[in-house]
Amino acid sequence: MQRPAATAVLVAAALLAAGCTSGGAGTAQDGGRDNTPPGSPAASPGSPGSPAASAPTAPPARGSVRVASTLTRDLKSPWGLAALPDGDLLVSSRDEGTITRIDAANGRQTEIGSVPGVAPGGEGGLLGLAVSPSFASDRLVYAYFTTESDNRIARMLYDEKKPAGQQLGAPDTVLRGIPKGTVHNGGRIAFGPDRMLYAGTGETGDTGLAQDKESLGGKILRMTPDGQPVHGNPWAESLVYSYGHRNVQGLAWDSGGRLWASEFGQNTWDELNLIEPGRNYGWPEVEGKGGHSGFVDPVAQWRTDEASPSGIAYAGGSIWMAGLRGERLWRIPLAGTEPSAAPQAFLRGEYGRLRTVLPVVGAGGATAVWLVTSETDTRGTPGAGDDKVLRLEVE
Repeated sequence: MQRPAATAVLVAAALLAAGCTSGGAGTAQDGGRDNTPPGSPAASPGSPGSPAASAPTAPPARGSVRVASTLTRDLKSPWGLAALPDGDLLVSSRDEGTITRIDAANGRQTEIGSVPGVAPGGEGGLLGLAVSPSFASDRLVYAYFTTESDNRIARMLYDEKKPAGQQLGAPDTVLRGIPKGTVHNGGRIAFGPDRMLYAGTGETGDTGLAQDKESLGGKILRMTPDGQPVHGNPWAESLVYSYGHRNVQGLAWDSGGRLWASEFGQNTWDELNLIEPGRNYGWPEVEGKGGHSGFVDPVAQWRTDEASPSGIAYAGGSIWMAGLRGERLWRIPLAGTEPSAAPQAFLRGEYGRLRTVLPVVGAGGATAVWLVTSETDTRGTPGAGDDKVLRLEVE
């Protein structure tokens, strides 16, 4: 538990991290600069300039979290989490290379299959999962994973009628050649409101990749479901949507269609960024808020021992961010493009390292999220029942 004096320092730092500027791109947040590359669209899905990005009513300044239940236990190195249309969950095992279905009503686990070619090691392995937005008709599940030569994204047909463990078809690779490393493999994938596939990648410890727009490392990528560049991306025939990232493991869209991403810092500042197409988020030239020309500052920042953020989700007007080293869940209430109050921490040290957050499908009248722990990722201290999926009621 954190001592009261440290808590006061944290709150003060969080208030500074949240910022007190108003407006979005081109405001005091990034020094009023317009870094939009030539040929970029004036507004695209996830851009604060888009018509859908109107500011909703801000949530309460102070929130709450209640652990409603432990859905399931004894998962090994869980990483990616995706919801099927009926609300059941798919979870990946980073180190075992398997995907398991979890019944959202009773927590029953059914292994649906393993992903051929996964080569776990360090922070690599079977990472993010996403369900096709046309799943009802195409039955496709997407996975981001590390091989012997690269990180890649593949899709597989999911046939529930086949025996358990044999329900995944052969991988169809939609993107290969993402740099791999022992660390900083990124790995989060998600379909956006525009039905395009987004991926957060890492620079693998080779910091120069983040600023190299020809490299897929240290980027947020935007592609069609077939892995092709999207018309309207910042650079023609390129998958790169934003660059200057160190290691992106969290992607989420708010109710206005804006894209948010969490990012691991090095030794000083972890970040929550509002992602705009074609913008440069500074790594390795800047870590945290630097106020330097040509780089976009984060919307909020944390000391690395307070966060080390992986997955994020948007629910109830706030971003919810899972902390690995920080062993806590952060709530960042939003008013449009800015936090409406200081970030607030929950579950400090109660469940250990926290990996992934996902909104609950069909939560009824409550606002709820799924939270995946990460004590079996070789950096935690596993206890009885680890790892778990928790159901949280939040506001």
